[in-house]
Amino acid sequence: MKLSAPLALLFLLCADGSGSAVSHPKPPCRYPPSQWCRSLEIAIECKVQKQCMEVNATRPNQAVPPVSVTLYYESLCPACRVFITQQLFPTWTMLQDIMAVTLVPYGNAKELPSPNSPFTCQHGEPECRGNLIEACIIHLTRHSSLQIIYCMESAADVLNAAKPCLQLYAPSVSWSSVDSCVNKGLGYRLMHANAVMTRALNPAHTHVPWVTFNGEYSEENEDKAMSSLFNLVCQLYKGVKPPACSGVPVRLDRSFC
Repeated sequence: MKLSAPLALLFLLCADGSGSAVSHPKPPCRYPPSQWCRSLEIAIECKVQKQCMEVNATRPNQAVPPVSVTLYYESLCPACRVFITQQLFPTWTMLQDIMAVTLVPYGNAKELPSPNSPFTCQHGEPECRGNLIEACIIHLTRHSSLQIIYCMESAADVLNAAKPCLQLYAPSVSWSSVDSCVNKGLGYRLMHANAVMTRALNPAHTHVPWVTFNGEYSEENEDKAMSSLFNLVCQLYKGVKPPACSGVPVRLDRSFC
């Protein structure tokens, strides 16, 4: 699933063999674009050896830190779901070489003194369970977590999508381990940690999605992120801009919970 910015450009350049985009490109080999430059053998089979050499020569300078993007959100917040599916995941797909994403499912929830039901959520008990499941998935899957959360949040039923999304993007992680996390205490500890992170925000959050960049929040960056996160990440990155940043951003309407 990992598709770096250079490889995304490579996929567009190779879509029809002539450098022009086509409406329904057919992959030239049995490997997805994210794997075309993984080895010399694959590059040869996919007929992109020259392009892969160029991609490797133009990768971003790894000495420059990536843009840190932290999303504070709720699993069933409609505005959060829109941001994840229409801004965060597409931007990460194109720019993952220059951005690092942290997901904090909690948002406008509240911690309670009750040990049996220690949280209350803006969109009810199902959202509390969704937050709990996503916190466990993020903890257990690490590098695959954003794909799984995107898969869940883009589904009609977020909670019921959790198991198939996990099996699709992290087949080595058993659903039983997620279930154990949710039901045996670890999940609540993870949610408490998310609550602490959310309460520590300065300024305090007033809505979700709430996004910080390199640990800082500003209304200006929020406005930019809600309309074109892609363009903002390109703007904030201090190293050599990847080729994808030369594209024209698409602006979208903003919404909050």
